[in-house]
Amino acid sequence: MSSALAVFHGDFGRVCLYAMDRTMVPHAHREGHLIFHIQGPAGEVVIDGKPYPISPSQAVAISPWQTHYYRDIDRQRPTLALVLYIRPAWFLDVSRCSRSSLRFGRVGAEGTDHIARLVYGNANAMLDIDREDTMLEDRLCALTESCFDQSWQWTESGSSFIGHATPVRDYRVRNAMRVLVERLCEPLDLDDVARTVGLSRPHFYKLFRQQVGVTPNIYLNSLRMEQAIDRLTASQDAVAGIGLDLGFSSQASFSRFFIANGVVPPSTYRRSVHVASFS
Repeated sequence: MSSALAVFHGDFGRVCLYAMDRTMVPHAHREGHLIFHIQGPAGEVVIDGKPYPISPSQAVAISPWQTHYYRDIDRQRPTLALVLYIRPAWFLDVSRCSRSSLRFGRVGAEGTDHIARLVYGNANAMLDIDREDTMLEDRLCALTESCFDQSWQWTESGSSFIGHATPVRDYRVRNAMRVLVERLCEPLDLDDVARTVGLSRPHFYKLFRQQVGVTPNIYLNSLRMEQAIDRLTASQDAVAGIGLDLGFSSQASFSRFFIANGVVPPSTYRRSVHVASFS
């Protein structure tokens, strides 16, 4: 089973050291997502239906709300990976790319010597939890910035890209997103949500994907994962109780959902979390 060696939360978002040995389900995050190979066999991430390797020479950069999943390609040994979930607002605040949104120009990131030093520096520091690491945030910023800059070097827009992703404009989609947030902890039928906002099911799914970038199902699952992670990190609530509050019928079904969308069981995730603070 996949395991979490260390997980750090902070203003930056999350950074995790995962030993991954199972295929996940398609999902998405509101954060910018970077995955780097540390050791073990190469892995693979399928992004918008296309596979990309995770290896010592290549990482992957996934933009907010870009659908993806990890695919295990070596059933014998796990792949150790450094996984970043970077909050776009934090990146805009602390990086020198202050006018740029956290959308990557391309998926593949070359594992340069500079990037490798930052990756292994973060991984080694996370494993030494007895030592206060005051440079973690700086290294995460530098690592994200390096991948961001590189991703736009060989694209048509290049370094001139300074805009944000197209905002959600259709009021019916905005209303649907509000309903999903407000009813997150209730039994939820997406057909009912479509009717509530005045759309047929096919039109609702098509419009939602056009405007948000993911299906309503993936968006709802992302909201549930965010809520689950927040409560596992910030509360002592029982895992079973968190699952029931999020609409799961049992702790087992909640655990299956959390593993499929977030690599490890919820109890394992909770035991691995450290909250990083910087003075």
